[in-house]
Amino acid sequence: MIMSWIGRVAAVASLGFLVFTPISLADEPAGVLWETTSQTVMEGMPMQMPVQKMRICSPRVWTRPPAGGDQSCKTSNFRVVGPKASWTVECTGEMQMSGVGEMTFSGTDSYSGFVKLTAEMMSMTVNLSGRKIGACDNPQ
Repeated sequence: MIMSWIGRVAAVASLGFLVFTPISLADEPAGVLWETTSQTVMEGMPMQMPVQKMRICSPRVWTRPPAGGDQSCKTSNFRVVGPKASWTVECTGEMQMSGVGEMTFSGTDSYSGFVKLTAEMMSMTVNLSGRKIGACDNPQ
């Protein structure tokens, strides 16, 4: 009889543990996996540059634009107002450039936008797009 009473108490205690244990946000993946495309268009260039595709793990809340391939470029002044994000960019190194970027989010699953860059005697636009494809653990 004591054993059945102990068994009932243990069962109720474990049920209470399950009911009152908070769901941990740490169990959710830290980031969002995006499939991104970019295509550079240069003024005066007779042919188009090829489309570049990448997968990027971003934080759930964006604090900067999607990472690009050029490590010599730094972004600043990133801000989001409604469905639009904007920023400035400065590139150093062999070819110094500066410019602005803008993206418009379509809901929470996709975006499109551009980065306009100018350098000495040259200007280019990088057209951007992205779509959410899943979750990821190591946002950059």
